[in-house]
Amino acid sequence: MTQITSRADWERLSRMNLAAMELCARLLQAERPWFSEKEVASFAEDCGLSAADAFRALVSAACGLESDTHPTHRELERGWLYPAIRCLDPSAYTNDPFYRSVHFPEASWNGWQYTRLSYAPYQLFPCGDTCLLPDGREIQPLGYFTHPYSYPAVLEQGREWMTATPNEMETMRADIAAAQGRVALLGLGLGYFAFMAARKEEVHSVTVVERDPQVIALFRQHLLPQFPCLEKLHLLRADAFDVFSAGAHPPYDFVFVDLWHDLSDGVPLYLRFRKLEEKHPGTRFRYWIEPSILVFLRELLLEDWIRQSGRLDR
Repeated sequence: MTQITSRADWERLSRMNLAAMELCARLLQAERPWFSEKEVASFAEDCGLSAADAFRALVSAACGLESDTHPTHRELERGWLYPAIRCLDPSAYTNDPFYRSVHFPEASWNGWQYTRLSYAPYQLFPCGDTCLLPDGREIQPLGYFTHPYSYPAVLEQGREWMTATPNEMETMRADIAAAQGRVALLGLGLGYFAFMAARKEEVHSVTVVERDPQVIALFRQHLLPQFPCLEKLHLLRADAFDVFSAGAHPPYDFVFVDLWHDLSDGVPLYLRFRKLEEKHPGTRFRYWIEPSILVFLRELLLEDWIRQSGRLDR
């Protein structure tokens, strides 16, 4: 990467970040992997590459990047795509206490369904928050396994809504480590955060605020009995915004907000909830995928600055 010293440099960096984001979106839209284990192994042997490097090269070619003849394509490949893709060790996730201890039955309730889904070998999936590097590059971590990997999920009307994938584990790791005292979790999901937080000695209680009675019913019947430290867990059926907009409320030391599915619906809800923090001095707030949200908002501000500075130049 060259040093960023001018508006033109920032504009080019913004274009490259956007191109990388679109590239990752295309990769994640593929429901099945583009290459089999046999194809990756054959290419690696022919080119004298490791399996990981061979897979990255195959993905790059499948995306239409002509890195040998196109300098910009090569920069996008080496500066954004290759750092994003990593082969993951499944034991890092199958040994997770929640994954090991909580068993999910095939159950359904008024349009909601517990089930198990899976990643095929060499199927790419998001695995961590967007990373903002010191040179301004925005890297979306993409993971894959070399063998099938199954994970629990909740479907709403057949649509994947809540999961316990490696991505959830990675994007909640720092928030779980920070939880202490009287904790409030806004949004139940599969209860992963509640399970992991309740195990901590530093956490005295976990109050889960969830507005959907069907999600609560499924959780109470099938998952809650499997949780440790049940004396710490409390379920509150309510709208999180109503609870934290009101003046009178139970005191919490730590609040984890997990009310959205992804960036598309998360950004407005995140901005709306941040305005409520001033009503709760002394309470520490953390937000699911906040690093990714902040990178997204940074890009919007950068685009606006580029437009404004371009008008001033004229």
